[in-house]
Amino acid sequence: MSQPTLHTLHRPLGSTGLMVSPLGLGTVKLGRDQGVKYPNGFQIPDDDEARMLLKLSRDLGINLIDTAPAYGRSEERLGPLLRGQRQDWVIVSKVGEEFVNGVSHHDFSAAHTRRSVERSLQRLETDFIDLVLVHSDGNDLAILNECEVYETLADLKREGKIRGFGLSGKTVEGGLKALETGDCAMVTYNLNEQAEKPVLDYAAAHGKAILVKKALASGHVCLSPGVDPVRASFELVFGHHGVASAIVGTINPLHLAHNVATVAQVLRNL
Repeated sequence: MSQPTLHTLHRPLGSTGLMVSPLGLGTVKLGRDQGVKYPNGFQIPDDDEARMLLKLSRDLGINLIDTAPAYGRSEERLGPLLRGQRQDWVIVSKVGEEFVNGVSHHDFSAAHTRRSVERSLQRLETDFIDLVLVHSDGNDLAILNECEVYETLADLKREGKIRGFGLSGKTVEGGLKALETGDCAMVTYNLNEQAEKPVLDYAAAHGKAILVKKALASGHVCLSPGVDPVRASFELVFGHHGVASAIVGTINPLHLAHNVATVAQVLRNL
């Protein structure tokens, strides 16, 4: 039997006009192995391994790729790795968090926001980024209400440097606020954590985009014997009509193929 793919299961990213695969490839593990909350250690893939992972993703029908300046060398590695493939990918990056010498710090000023996007454009070797999300430190409402980051992203969208913007946040209030004027919220939603469900409900009602992070609880999910935790996780995530795509950060080709097959099956049974 041939490997199931997501090629025929792409769906709208809210009202951005973009079509995305229901699974996106998260690339923190391409650029950073410090200060990451995974149950097991891992080795950052070399260029050949990363290239094979990206090719497998494309072959499996994945067109959404998620990166960030806070993901170490992820952006600068993706630029060369994706040369000649720009039309094949919807690229999501972030602003607001920097990761330097093993330490994270945050800056949501207008100047830093603009500088960060310009740097991401250079690193990714592209003229535009499809979606840029504010990489929240948890103070979602303060960031949106008191900083200039959202207004600056709106300016960059008008200038054509980004196609959409939103918030990768940590609170219901922040997610709802972000969707009022933004295009997308990235939320945590999994078998262990469903507190941000009101953000998904709002998005579904208002034609906004939702990307789910930690859909598999960063690999920590555990269920009773005989229940496939990956399938149960994706049944929960895609059982909500507000969800456009779930970002998975695996660098294991077998895990990736299994995730794709499971999502394809779940979506066809909905």
